[in-house]
Amino acid sequence: MRCQSVLCILCLVFVEIYGLVKSPENDFPTTFKFGVSTSAFQIEGGWNEDGRGPSIWDIGTATHPEIIADRTNANIAADSYHKVDRDIEMLRELGVNFYRFSISWTRILPNGDLSSLNRLGIQYYNGLIDKLVANSIEPMVTMYHLDLPYEIQKIGGFTNPLFPQYFESYANVLYSNFGDRVKWWMTFNEPTEYCLNGYGTGEEPPFVNATGISEYLCVDNTIKAHARAYHRYKKDFFKKQGGKIGIVANSGFFLSRTNDRNIIDRGLQYSLGWVMHPIYSKSGGYPGLMIRDIASNSKMEGREWSRLPNLDESTKAYIKGTADFFGLNYYTSQYVELGAYAGTKNPSWENDARLNCSVDPSWKKSSWVYSVPDGLGGLLRWIKKEYNNVEVIIAENGWPDDGRLNDDERIEYLTEHLRQVSQAIKVHDCNVVGYAHWSLMDNFEWNSGYSWIKKEYDNIEVVIAENGWSDDGRLNDDDRVEFLTEHLRELSKAIKVHGCNVVRYSHWSLMDNFEWLSGYSEKFGLYYVNMSSPERTRIPKKSASVYRRIIETRKVAEKLLTC
Repeated sequence: MRCQSVLCILCLVFVEIYGLVKSPENDFPTTFKFGVSTSAFQIEGGWNEDGRGPSIWDIGTATHPEIIADRTNANIAADSYHKVDRDIEMLRELGVNFYRFSISWTRILPNGDLSSLNRLGIQYYNGLIDKLVANSIEPMVTMYHLDLPYEIQKIGGFTNPLFPQYFESYANVLYSNFGDRVKWWMTFNEPTEYCLNGYGTGEEPPFVNATGISEYLCVDNTIKAHARAYHRYKKDFFKKQGGKIGIVANSGFFLSRTNDRNIIDRGLQYSLGWVMHPIYSKSGGYPGLMIRDIASNSKMEGREWSRLPNLDESTKAYIKGTADFFGLNYYTSQYVELGAYAGTKNPSWENDARLNCSVDPSWKKSSWVYSVPDGLGGLLRWIKKEYNNVEVIIAENGWPDDGRLNDDERIEYLTEHLRQVSQAIKVHDCNVVGYAHWSLMDNFEWNSGYSWIKKEYDNIEVVIAENGWSDDGRLNDDDRVEFLTEHLRELSKAIKVHGCNVVRYSHWSLMDNFEWLSGYSEKFGLYYVNMSSPERTRIPKKSASVYRRIIETRKVAEKLLTC
């Protein structure tokens, strides 16, 4: 009750201080949905309870604690495994339409396959899903969010050609047990990140250092696994369950100081198109410039074939069109210019892409996140044009802070980005149908432009799966407030002005959590979590009240005023 009172008081303060000024460009359609995002490994804890098996991150943090900034682990994290009721209460306090969470593969299949089906794991997620439905909160499930079963990695993980079959089998278990209530499925979260960092540079679990080769094999098996899961659902489950399936990619927008459209497109094809072009484009297959570049570089290196795997015509056809919406995680953007080829001795994605990136020092910054809300609008417009105005869900968008409750920077980030989404929908006709904030609460963080999507993928429906701001944990999270409001303004603009097909927005994150390599030193949550307390007490930050007010009114504050 005390936390609810605090949230109500913060809402009143927001109304008085920030006041909502009516602007048609900052309104959201009545069909637009708001949510928040989390992931299993980052919030659940219960790492060895009720039959759960080890993931690569359990093993990685146990054997190499030095890779985590504060030498912590996610064995307990925010303890959501034991605090489902409080998490549901927080979702109700925010008034979200949906909750995007991931399922722990090793809690369902401890060894990664059907030889180890864990009924207690299924029971846990059935309980969570049932409580969400009972409270009129729509469950949106991510099947894979970085926590690969260790037993699967022992046989090569994402580089094993049998990986797509293992994933399809896992997906079948999820459809069979949860598909009667779960109607939105996301197969993979941010493939380029776990492939580049886990199988390319080897900086993160599973620590495979094979740049220029392994990251391409990883993405190749990811999109093949996604396609198998999609076809399995359409064949065996869709007629009865009627759900939607997509995949979530992360990308910022690329800006050019010389307005060089070719380098902007190059950056987007190498980042977003690498995963999404085979699925969402009319032609299928990898982006043409990647195929040409990597084949040429491979030849100069003396290789008989390209380091980028070849997708034959039948495989391209099997993968193309295997999505019902476009999941997008957006946090920040960069300036880009074409770099020089670094030679043949050290092949890598970076050397193939040749993207020299920089930032504007005037941009507001928290940790690695620079607040660039107009980049969100540019990205949505590109997706609209490139992918036939596909339906977009913004699955993550968030701001890191220091844990303060009065998180004004997060509020600014949120509102500015939502304004951009609203304008993309209403002005540019972008097909954005939802937004999920990252994160509901502070958690374990893995590591310390919309118009392009509209253009590139024919305005497919887009889900913004993550967007957020990290902080130092303060409750008065003013930077997050700023980040939130500015990005929501840009989102509104992308929808209203540019017609971008964005249908959902999910902010990262519901609560402070374990942020991967940053441990607990970065905090993305709308709710502060006291990680030193055995109870893992949750308290709403200022940004929680702002987000709640935006959801209630479907409007973003026209102007932020200071206290």
